Amino acid sequence: MGPIVLTQVATGLSVLAGAALVKSVMDQKPMAGPFDRCPSCNGTGRVTCMCTRWSDGDVGCRTCAGSGRMACRSCGGTGTGRPLPVQLSVRRPNRPS
Repeated sequence: MGPIVLTQVATGLSVLAGAALVKSVMDQKPMAGPFDRCPSCNGTGRVTCMCTRWSDGDVGCRTCAGSGRMACRSCGGTGTGRPLPVQLSVRRPNRPS
């Protein structure tokens, strides 16, 4: 075998090894990450815009750009749940001396 054939075989094997590695990682951790689908938008990241509720029947505003769908407020448009940035502070109760 010539050097070109060996190079092509080595390249092919490295591509296969990379694909197998990516597949094994994807099987362990789906792309959605550790968070489940957003229950408000069912994972789409979009919900019905407020402008569709107007009495004149017209649909379209700056928020939805005329589509009638706006980013979900619960997930921020990601479609997955997200942790709330909350800090809890614990104080010891004052005890009379």
